[in-house]
Amino acid sequence: MLEIDAWPQLRDPVLVIALQGWVDAGDAGMLAATTVAGQLEGTRVFARYELGDLLDLAQTRPRVEIDNGATRKIIWPTIEFSAGKSGRDVIVCVGPEPSLQWQTFAKELTELFVRLGVGYACTLGGIPTLSSHRRPISVLSVAGSPELAEEIHAVPRDYEGPIGVQTVLQLALAEAGVPAVGLWAQVPHYVAGNPSPPAVRALLVRLAELTGVRLDLTRIDEQVDGYTRAIEEGLSERPDVAQLVQAIEDEEPPDAVSGDVLAEEIERFLRGQ
Repeated sequence: MLEIDAWPQLRDPVLVIALQGWVDAGDAGMLAATTVAGQLEGTRVFARYELGDLLDLAQTRPRVEIDNGATRKIIWPTIEFSAGKSGRDVIVCVGPEPSLQWQTFAKELTELFVRLGVGYACTLGGIPTLSSHRRPISVLSVAGSPELAEEIHAVPRDYEGPIGVQTVLQLALAEAGVPAVGLWAQVPHYVAGNPSPPAVRALLVRLAELTGVRLDLTRIDEQVDGYTRAIEEGLSERPDVAQLVQAIEDEEPPDAVSGDVLAEEIERFLRGQ
């Protein structure tokens, strides 16, 4: 299932992973990873992992495209691996999350990354939180080892519950001796269903801090300004909804109104914008 076109010649590369299927509020992880890939010098796809046999195809469907203007061609869900340089060598791994055989999948990818000499790995994603879009996006950091957690000031390792394959990969890499970090942008959950440039920017800034990857944030800064301006313009026309946003920002929801109810009301309004 793993096809290597050519082995790239890399020196101590940083690995960036974003796999869709688990939580990714604001599409923060996937958009951040593809932004990194788009800024790499000499970037090229060097490997693919076709997931046709590892997916629930009723949930993640293949696509059909027209090839050479005539032939219909099926495009199966695939993870792509690209490599390039931006201050240091970087590998970007993006695609859908497999539905089956996670242990085998994680083992194969970990062996690939170890062979490529990966020196540091970051998985990227977004999680919905009860917060205001007017406040800076915080990035939650989790680490694959206690030593690394202390180094990056990660949150306490006390979460118990469901996980995505990115966490499986993170822990598999850590067991193989590769420092591995999970970065999660905390996205206001009333805007978590739409792409969030502020969350993408927050992930990119934290990624650069931890790895030394050089990134140009000029374009994303413009997107952040436009995104915030559009929300505020919409709120200016609805004082009632603006009050709900302010209540979340002040952490003082009106009596008998839960944060979830507030978020649902604001989300309905914003989707109409």
